[in-house]
Formats: sequence, C-alpha cells, structure tokens
Amino acid sequence: MTPITEVAGRRLALSNLEKVIYPATGFTKGEVLHYYATTADALLAHLHDRPISFLRYPDGPDGQVFFAKNVPPGTPDWVVTAEVPRSEGPARMVLVQDLASLMWAANLVTEFHTHQWRIGTPGQADRLVFDLDPGPPATIVECCEVALWLRERLAADGIESYAKTSGSKGLHLLAALEPTPSGRATEYAKELAVAAEKDMPRLVLHRMTRSLRPGKVFVDWSQNAARKTTAAPYTLRARAEPTVSTPVTWEEVADCTAARPLAFQAPDIAPRLQDHGDLLAPLLDPGHAAPLP
Repeated sequence: MTPITEVAGRRLALSNLEKVIYPATGFTKGEVLHYYATTADALLAHLHDRPISFLRYPDGPDGQVFFAKNVPPGTPDWVVTAEVPRSEGPARMVLVQDLASLMWAANLVTEFHTHQWRIGTPGQADRLVFDLDPGPPATIVECCEVALWLRERLAADGIESYAKTSGSKGLHLLAALEPTPSGRATEYAKELAVAAEKDMPRLVLHRMTRSLRPGKVFVDWSQNAARKTTAAPYTLRARAEPTVSTPVTWEEVADCTAARPLAFQAPDIAPRLQDHGDLLAPLLDPGHAAPLP
C-alpha cells in the first residue's frame, strides 16, 4: 500500500520509497524525498513564482529521462498552475510555491528547471545566467578559470555575479538584473561570451558547434532566451550519483584544481547550508539587482 503522508496540511501519496534511483550509490527515492524536505527553504526561494519544467527520471538516470513542461496528469488541484506564453500558443505549467507542492513534485523524481523570469512578467528577465559547459578533456577546472574572467567583466559593468555547480560537468554563473527584456539579456550575454572567446581563444567557445568543443569551455549565453530554462539551485540531477547543482563561494572557484574539483552530492548540502547559508540569497534581494549597461 502506498503510504499517505500529511505535508503542510496536504495529504500526499509517496510511492516506492525503497526504490533505488541512483544505482551507483544505492541512493533511494526515500532519500531523494528526504533531501528535498531538508533543503526546502533554500530551494523554494529560487523556485517561487517561476514556471517549472520537470526533467523526470522515475527509473533513475539509466531509465527513461524526459522533459515535462505542461502540468502533469494527476496533478492535485491544490498545486498552483499558471498560463505561460509560448510561440505555439499558451500552455499551463506548474508553480512550486510551498513545501507540499515541492514534495508532490519530488515524488515524481525530477530535476527542477526554471526560466529567468517570474510568472507576473513573462519575458522580463530578472536573472542573467551563463552555462559553462566543458568539452572533454576540459573539465570544471577550466570552467572555473572562465568563470573568474566573466566575474571580473561583469563587475566592470556594475553586475555582481554568483556561481554554482551545474550538478553535471560544468558551472553556472548567475546575476540579479533589474527587469530586462529577455532578448536584451541574451544579447548582452552573447557579447560577453564573444569577448571571452576573443580574450581566451584556446579555452573559450561561444558557438554551439560540437566539432569545435573538445578541450574548450562553451559559454552558453542562449540560456537567457525567454523560452529556455536552466537547472535550479539545489536541484538533484539525473546522473549516476545524486549530484546537486550547488552554490559555491568564489574562493572555492579560485581554488578548484584537478585534485580539488567542485562536485557535491545530496548529503553534502545540509552541512553547507549550515556553514554558509544560501550563497545565492543575494539573487533574491531587489537591492542587488543591476541594470544592463
């Protein structure tokens, strides 16, 4: 029988708690739910009012992995949803606004991906993002080198940036923006990616051409487009082990080496939150939002 649990006044059926989701470590679905419950305060702040794209992997990363952008079948009527504009016509997506909604969504076994805008102002970005993706044999070590360059360049334009691991191979840079059309944010991000490639041609690539990727860091500026989403801070990823997209300090970025790579798993996050708090909290403060030059 599927156990029924009450979360914040809502009754939830939480299924298959003993099922192993991450075979490499034996991490179970119950542990996935526990992880999200213990990091809910930090995660929910970054999900609030942002339509969610789910990247589901109910049978683990070696099973079927698929995006679900529309409201999933069977969604409880108390889960908040909203109409979202799309080029092919409006669609309805989930908003994960509270603990009960988070635990319902986590029971689906999913990554959480968000737009760079909030539901009240679609297409008006309040975040800038760079997705640094290494082409082997480049690793997150090279991503950190590129991130430090981008940090200085953004600072020269009056924009304070913050870093998190992607939870996969790379690194994400984020900054809080005053509301800006997503197209303009995309243009600006591309300008910086092009400048980085010009300054570090042996290391950086701003084009998506896969044949050019080996040994370089692709600075993906296109994630700022209104239609695109990026893995949210603190989301688990569909990888062999329960890796997490984890906020990191700039000291950790600067100290990243092959011997000390940046990689964190679910059990690492609660101690980090206790030691550092939410390192991306400034992104939630309108006082830290910067205009684009």
